[in-house]
Amino acid sequence: MKIDGEVTTGLGKAAYFLSQEFYTNEFKKNLGFVPFPGTLNVIVSDNYLDEINEIKNNCKNLIKPDKGFGAVKYIKAKLNDNIDGAIVFPAKTTHEENYLEFISKNKLRDELALNDGDIVSLEF
Repeated sequence: MKIDGEVTTGLGKAAYFLSQEFYTNEFKKNLGFVPFPGTLNVIVSDNYLDEINEIKNNCKNLIKPDKGFGAVKYIKAKLNDNIDGAIVFPAKTTHEENYLEFISKNKLRDELALNDGDIVSLEF
């Protein structure tokens, strides 16, 4: 599945969670990289929600962390056809359903000079 979406500012909570050792160890083991402590938030059209929810609900990739932290499902993904990473689906989130959170080893806003409102593509 390949979709376009609009970059938006998140809530800033991912930095804390993505710096926790049990998350970083699992991402390193399963994806081959330690993610930058933060996500690239992408708003996608509501037209894709049924397909995204089906992928999320059938996703078997799961990190079950220590007590007090929420589980995270993830799927490998590619940003703009050339940035490897993953889309994460935290069990505990305050985002709307049409927000996708992309992780990679780099700080993508800086690396790609992305600003709110820019359009990116995600393939997963």
